[in-house]
Amino acid sequence: MKKDIHPQYFPKAKVSCACGHTFIVGSTMPEISVEICSACHPFYTGKQKLLDTARRVDKFTKRLELKTATRSKKVKKEKQKEIKKAKTTKKEGK
Repeated sequence: MKKDIHPQYFPKAKVSCACGHTFIVGSTMPEISVEICSACHPFYTGKQKLLDTARRVDKFTKRLELKTATRSKKVKKEKQKEIKKAKTTKKEGK
């Protein structure tokens, strides 16, 4: 190995998750923070947990409700107007 070109290695780097779980690994960073780990990941725990930071699930359910609602054009147009109003008020609030 060449000298002075490799990053410093920390054999006891502390990893901390958003759920509060911490563990030790080897890394080139002394401390690592992660959003999800094996203690809280749905694959390992068997429990479903939605991490919806961008409100994607809410948007999807609204679109799904709009599709499954009655098919009359009046109701559909009214709901679309409500969604547009919600979007414009959200943009104005920023």
